[in-house]
Amino acid sequence: MRRLEIAARDSRMKMLAAFSVFALLCACSQAFAGTPVPSGAAPADEFNPHRFALAVQSGYLFGVINPPRNYEIGALFVTGRVRWGVVQSNSWIRGYQQFYISAMAEPIFRGIENHYFGLNFGQRYNFVQPGRRLNPYISGGLGLGWIDSHPNIPGGQGQDFTFNILTAAGVSYSVNESWKIDIGVLYQHLSNGGQTDPNPSLNLIGPQIGVTYSF
Repeated sequence: MRRLEIAARDSRMKMLAAFSVFALLCACSQAFAGTPVPSGAAPADEFNPHRFALAVQSGYLFGVINPPRNYEIGALFVTGRVRWGVVQSNSWIRGYQQFYISAMAEPIFRGIENHYFGLNFGQRYNFVQPGRRLNPYISGGLGLGWIDSHPNIPGGQGQDFTFNILTAAGVSYSVNESWKIDIGVLYQHLSNGGQTDPNPSLNLIGPQIGVTYSF
């Protein structure tokens, strides 16, 4: 009887947690969905960014808090983005967000391993003000990938399969309506999520530059 009560309580807690996550996602979606443009507004007054974008990005990342070895990694990304939500506003929050998928190829120039390949899924928010060519952005995502691990070497990754976390911030310069150049700072975390012991993980940060074509 006691076990049934515990199981029922756990089930209620899981349902509450799932409902809370769903409610949070709905709230975020509503917050960033933007406000509709009145039907009488002139097309010239509409803020209507391109629906799709393709980007090629490159960076050079340095290891931080990674004893006992220092790391230097080249970050090469090919990214596809889809616009999701436009914020029509007269304040600093005016802009639009995008869902993205990045394919990652990273040679390791300094460190125990030699290369990392992966995918990252996330969102990017572009702050856009009327008439400005230079606009800031922030992004973040989660993903997975594979590294040529060497668990027998102290400080080496415990297994090939890893998770990744990416966070970036920077500015985007609009060359014209379709082309943009991005310059920013990228943080990357690699870890197998505790599937091995030890699980040293990697924390990396460095500059990033990219070219984006929107259509």
